[in-house]
Amino acid sequence: MNELPLIERRPIPSIPEAMADLNPRLAQVLALRGITHPDQLDLGLSRLLAPADLPGIEVAAERIAAAVQADEPILIVGDFDADGATATTLCVRALRAFGTTRVAYTLPDRQRHGYGLSPALLRDWLDEAAEPPRLLITVDNGVAAHAGVAAAQAMGTEVVVTDHHLPGTELPPATAIVNPNLAGSAFGSPSLAGVGVAFYVLAAVRDALTRADWFTDSRPRPNLAQWLDLVAVGTVADVVPLDDNNRRLVAQGLARIRAGQCLPGISALFAVAGKDPRQAASTDLGFVVGPRLNAAGRLEDMRLGVACLLADDPAEARHRAIELDRINQERRAVEQEMLASLGPDARSDALSLADLPRPVNPADWVRYDVGFHQGVIGIVAGRLKERWQRPVFVFAPEDPEAGDAPDALIKGSGRSMPGVHLRDVLVAMATAEPELMRAFGGHAMAAGVSIERRQLDRFRGLFAGEMAKFADRLPERLVIPSDGGLGPGELTVDFAETLRDCTPWGTDCPEPVFDNRFEVLDRVPMSGGKHWRLTLRLRDPDRPEPSAGASYTAVWFGIGDRLPANRYLHLAYRLNINHFRGRQSLQLMVVGGLVA
Repeated sequence: MNELPLIERRPIPSIPEAMADLNPRLAQVLALRGITHPDQLDLGLSRLLAPADLPGIEVAAERIAAAVQADEPILIVGDFDADGATATTLCVRALRAFGTTRVAYTLPDRQRHGYGLSPALLRDWLDEAAEPPRLLITVDNGVAAHAGVAAAQAMGTEVVVTDHHLPGTELPPATAIVNPNLAGSAFGSPSLAGVGVAFYVLAAVRDALTRADWFTDSRPRPNLAQWLDLVAVGTVADVVPLDDNNRRLVAQGLARIRAGQCLPGISALFAVAGKDPRQAASTDLGFVVGPRLNAAGRLEDMRLGVACLLADDPAEARHRAIELDRINQERRAVEQEMLASLGPDARSDALSLADLPRPVNPADWVRYDVGFHQGVIGIVAGRLKERWQRPVFVFAPEDPEAGDAPDALIKGSGRSMPGVHLRDVLVAMATAEPELMRAFGGHAMAAGVSIERRQLDRFRGLFAGEMAKFADRLPERLVIPSDGGLGPGELTVDFAETLRDCTPWGTDCPEPVFDNRFEVLDRVPMSGGKHWRLTLRLRDPDRPEPSAGASYTAVWFGIGDRLPANRYLHLAYRLNINHFRGRQSLQLMVVGGLVA
């Protein structure tokens, strides 16, 4: 049996006096996530940061407002992920509500255009457009689009960039650039997603139009909060840190989804996944809605995702959501095939990552196959990183038709661990061999790179050399951080609801995980033994005899034949509320375990 992860309890924090009125266990959970004052739990819109500190926003708002008033042709250029799709949809819907009748959008094709605004993307769009736009607005891209901005300006188009990615030393010569990460920015939430930046820009545009007396009885001033469901989806799906400001944006969007006030496309994406949006949690945005949108950009065309979000007719939205669900199933199949090709013990029918033992040589943490799909390499790299607890790069051909020719370009996607800054690793490799990489970029935990096929072995060697520098920082086993044990008074639906509703959970504000020792009363296989449903009872570790008391239902996904047969288990779990035929019950979602 393969090693199971270790469970390690987080240190017990001191509870600030200001949080003394909260449930003590909830206060501990929040303090461990940097939430130490009740004001941080005020998730109202009035607490959002003001837009004035966002660099470039005033110039951008005035230029966009002028385009709306003159009804100039406007083109939105998005990105092929969920953040870019939601930001594109938000801009199109808001600008139409402001009164413009000439707004269009386009998004790059991952294989044909690459990322963001590019001359190739503009050429393809102009082939189908009646006229060039007077104004082009980028969302979730553009801060590094030097060639794309120049190509737009060459055809007489002004460019306003809205982006959240880290800028380089030089900025493109756009009319305005709005980005919370520009040098000298005083904005208090540098972690805004691309859709969050777009939301702030649109709020500033609306204010500019209000000052110009643009809105009338026949053209009312729209409430931008009606589209916060889009902001919530894009923010969570882009895995940006949920600081106080982002948590408020997500909380407000979730509230609209739960109240049945979300867009038909988002409702339809929940429906095809078999989920009730009235019970939506922040994690559902990342694991239910986000993947179905992202699948379009990975395997086909993200315009399919935007069309779903722009649909006002529920029947059309459902039709498009069904198509996105089909593409997502195909994406899963591609992912499983790629993973299966990596390990001799992998089972093609039900692959478990436990079947992929970690290679000893760091050069083998770089994987490539001519049959890999570049739209899925980031997901596969993430899966391997989680299993191996090591930085990983996965490469695929940039042009599948080029085959495995030595001069063919291949694209790599990397995922890393805390303590290993992946972009810095690539910088060190590029310094050692400047001709190694055609292009690279990214940040600490994720990076992308483009090289010639003939350079792959050299890339592996240099990568292994860099990894040797971090040998003492990399864990031997996966460690699951726990917020401690729960007693019978906390293993309740009420406490699960308190956790669900107090704040959105996500990156840098992780959903709580608890651990206890249990006696296993029953175990029932699910999906042919791939998953298991357990009936548990709390066990007192200081008493050898079985404990008395209530029993609890738990589900352990993906454990398969690695489920220990022992009677007593030490399990790490999340609290979940199961809804069935109008009734609620507590369910423990097991994330790891050991023999007690």
